[in-house]
Amino acid sequence: MNLRNALAGICSAALLATGPALAAGKAKDAGLGHDYRTFHADGRVEYGKIGDSYTADLVMYLAGNQFMVMEELMKDFQGKNPDIKTVYVETIPPGQILKQQILKQGEINGQKTARNPDLFASVNLGHLKKLRKKGIMHDYMIYIHNKLELMVAKGNPKNIKGPEDLARDDIVQSHPNPLTEGIFKFYGSQMLKDLGIYDKVTGGKKCRSCWAVPGKVWFTSRHHRETPARIEAGEADVGIVWATEVAYAKAQGRPVEGVPIPEPYNMADKVGYAIGILKPARNHYNAVRFLSYLGTPRAQEIYAKYGFVKATDSELKLKPIPVD
Repeated sequence: MNLRNALAGICSAALLATGPALAAGKAKDAGLGHDYRTFHADGRVEYGKIGDSYTADLVMYLAGNQFMVMEELMKDFQGKNPDIKTVYVETIPPGQILKQQILKQGEINGQKTARNPDLFASVNLGHLKKLRKKGIMHDYMIYIHNKLELMVAKGNPKNIKGPEDLARDDIVQSHPNPLTEGIFKFYGSQMLKDLGIYDKVTGGKKCRSCWAVPGKVWFTSRHHRETPARIEAGEADVGIVWATEVAYAKAQGRPVEGVPIPEPYNMADKVGYAIGILKPARNHYNAVRFLSYLGTPRAQEIYAKYGFVKATDSELKLKPIPVD
């Protein structure tokens, strides 16, 4: 066992030893420090400087499951554009961003956050349609794809073979909440409906930080990054996550693994990341430069390295946001 795996085991054991309350708290806060980052051209990364959303040379509010890509991506982008000294990147559920930070004044850790990021991205084009109706976003492009996967503990001790097993009564599940997390609201829930097990798994409930089915199915608080922490802590046996989440956790040496979900249930044909520039953006030119960068082979390769699926050339071209 290498040092990283040993430390992961010690951390998991410590969580279990201190009881479910602390373990749940650790899961709730999983990855929180990476949600709000400022990337500097000299390579420095600062965390939690919410005020930079008003002053950075480029401000981006992106779907949270890209958090693991950002450091390498920003290093390459700023290396090619050294005049862009600071880039502020927020990676939390896009529904939460839209409702609580763009459509109304929001606060993070007691600090006001800018309502006019230069770029906003979501896994649901419907979010961008709402901005078009408000007259604050007009064009978009699809720049990467993802798919659903099941995450289980290393060795798959419950012998979970596929998504149909989520109907079993002998497993404890952790899934993204259906209120603010697009992965479940738009995709995970549809998968369960397609399999005919939605009511069985969810108990018909839509809530967050809650037991949808008492003692059996937990809905996360704010981010699907909580699920790997719950699995490590012995709080859950399985959870719906993005395939990229499994790849990233395994690359870190965490004691988890993935169970592939076959097509069409993995939603690979539906999950496209849509991004666009906001009309009130302060740094429109820099936003255009970043969109151009996303279409480069290097940017696409960086995303692919973390398990994302590259966009096609036609998808990487700006087009009007469709009107319903």
